[in-house]
Amino acid sequence: MTNFAFGIDVLLKNELDTLKNLRVGLVAHPASVTSKRQHSIDALLASGVEVVRAFGPQHGMRGDKQDNMIESEDYVDSRHQIPVTSLYGEHRYPTLSMLEDLDVVLFDLQDIGCRVYTYITTLRYFIDACAKNQVPLWILDRPNPAGRPIDGLFLEDGHQSFVGCDVLPMRHGLTAAELGTCFADRISCPRPQVIAMQGYDPTVPSGYGWPQRIRPWINPSPNASSLNMAGCFAGTVLIEGTTLSEGRGTTNPLEVIGAPDFPANEIMSLVSPEESSHLRPCFFTPMFHKHQNELCQGIQIHTDFDSYQHHIFKPFKLVSTILKHLHQLRPDYDIWRYHEYEYEPDRTPIDVINGGPFLREWVDDDQRAFSELDDLLLTAASEWEKIRQPYLLY
Repeated sequence: MTNFAFGIDVLLKNELDTLKNLRVGLVAHPASVTSKRQHSIDALLASGVEVVRAFGPQHGMRGDKQDNMIESEDYVDSRHQIPVTSLYGEHRYPTLSMLEDLDVVLFDLQDIGCRVYTYITTLRYFIDACAKNQVPLWILDRPNPAGRPIDGLFLEDGHQSFVGCDVLPMRHGLTAAELGTCFADRISCPRPQVIAMQGYDPTVPSGYGWPQRIRPWINPSPNASSLNMAGCFAGTVLIEGTTLSEGRGTTNPLEVIGAPDFPANEIMSLVSPEESSHLRPCFFTPMFHKHQNELCQGIQIHTDFDSYQHHIFKPFKLVSTILKHLHQLRPDYDIWRYHEYEYEPDRTPIDVINGGPFLREWVDDDQRAFSELDDLLLTAASEWEKIRQPYLLY
C-alpha cells in the first residue's frame, strides 16, 4: 500500500473544482486527517473550500469526551470561527436547521469496523437526513482497521438502537463508504457520492485493513487507543454490558477483561488452543470506571505478533466463550450489568450491545452447548458474505 491515499487526499487532488462556490458541511473528529496529518477542516479551508459548519459525533469533534453518554455541546471553532454542531447532545439525528444552509455534506469519520461503534449510526442518520432535505452527501472513505473478516451475530430486527442501527453482524468487514452505500439501498435513499481511497488493500499483513507503517493510527475516540484495540473491539465491547472491567481507566482499554475475583488462569485453561494463542494473564487497576482502584485479575488479548492469523481470530466468539466459561465455573457470578446504556433505559445493556437477548440467554443456560453459538456464527458469516459482496470497493 505504498501509494495509499485517504479519501480526503483524493478529494483535495481531484474534486476541488466540484466544490467551488459550494457551502460545505464537514462531519469530522480528531482522526479526520490527510496523509500529511493535517486535519481535514484545515486542509479544506486552506484549499479554498467554503466549510461553513462542522459536525462532531460521539466523543466530540475534539475527541475529548471519555465515556459513553457524555454529551458534547455546540461551540464555535476558535481558529476558524466556524460553528461546530454536536450530534451527541441535544440531537443525534441531523435536523433541517443544521442542513438548510449547506450545498453538500462531507462525511470523513474514521471508523473501526464494528456495528456498536456509533459513527456508522451517525453515517446512516446523515444518509437519511440528507436525502429528506435534498442535500448531497459525499463519503470520504477511510480504512477499516478490523479488515474483511466477519464475526458475531446479526442484530435482531426490532432491537435497533444508537449502538445498533441496522441488521448487521457485529464485525461487518466494510469501510464507511461501502457500508454507507449498503445503508442507502436498505432505506431506499439515493446512494451517497463516494470518494474512494487510493491503493487500499484490506488483506495485506501486518495491518490487515490498516496501512501500518505507512499511516499512523490516530485515536478516533479516547479509548480506541491502538490497532490492537480495533481488532479486539467486536468482542471486548461485550464486556461493557457486564460487571467485569473492559479496561476503561487503564492504559489498555478494550484490550483487557478482568475483575478482582475473575478466574483468569482457570478460564484460559478452558479456551481452545487456537483462541488461547491470543491471550495473556495479567493484572491491572482501573483509575476510574468499573472496579476503580481495585487490583483486577485479567486477560489481555493480543493481535500484534508475527504468527497472528487474521482470518482465524474471532473476537466476538472468543469473548462470548469466555463469558460462558465464567458462568460454568462460577454459576453464582453476577455477570450482567443493569443500568441505562446508550439511551435505552428499559433494556439490559448486554442485549443492547449484542442486538438481542440471545447471547445473555445462551451464557446463562447450562443446557445450551458451545456448538450452538458456533453454528449460528458460521451461518451469519456465510449470509453476510453474500449480502455485502456487491458493495466491496477494494
